[in-house]
Amino acid sequence: MRYNTFALDCIWLWRYTCDMLTPAQLFESALAPDELAALLDVEFPWEVLARLDAFCSGLTDLRRGTVHPTAIVEGPLVVMEGAEVGPFSYLTGPVFLFPGAKIGHGAFLRGPVVLGPHAHVGHATEVKRSLLLGGAKAPHFNYVGDSVIGHDVNLGAGVKLANFKTFGDEIKVEGRGTGLRKFGAALGDGVSIGCNAVTAPGTVIGPRTIVYQGAAVRGVIEADSIVKFRPEITTAKRT
Repeated sequence: MRYNTFALDCIWLWRYTCDMLTPAQLFESALAPDELAALLDVEFPWEVLARLDAFCSGLTDLRRGTVHPTAIVEGPLVVMEGAEVGPFSYLTGPVFLFPGAKIGHGAFLRGPVVLGPHAHVGHATEVKRSLLLGGAKAPHFNYVGDSVIGHDVNLGAGVKLANFKTFGDEIKVEGRGTGLRKFGAALGDGVSIGCNAVTAPGTVIGPRTIVYQGAAVRGVIEADSIVKFRPEITTAKRT
């Protein structure tokens, strides 16, 4: 696999631009259940969120999987066989868990939220109006707001996908209006983001890209890239 490598030398916010990536370029819809593949059949990544709203709008409670007795659930919750809702989690529906999906201890989900097969939201992670496709992981202290997360994406501890600009104006992606005041990120299949990295509202990252720890990125990043944050570090003897 060949990667494009970009280094960040003492720069807090880094921006890389390439042509807009479509959902078809970001996500392999053939890997998704039919219900989720239909959500991806749009022109631009942020349009998936409207499909998510529509999908979840008619949900009614159905619990075939496991819901821990200490979990707090408000609103519709669908837990398919083999899915789990862990202890002391807080869910405000609608929330839909496909088979094998797991919500861990102390997680907070604000619907509409859909977790694809074997997706995982872990300890102290907050997810709001987002779709996590199969195998995606937000396992430790993450914030995922108004975002679309591809298959087998991994977010390191403390990764934040910011979804709201300082002054609340419309979010644009490379100058293209989204019509949304809240849109976090679209992360293509296989993206890996290191601990404590932050994506600015409206970030789109192509499949299999690796973002190193501590980076703060925005814009559209092409597939198979490596984004590194390289601050200057000095070591001195104690006196």
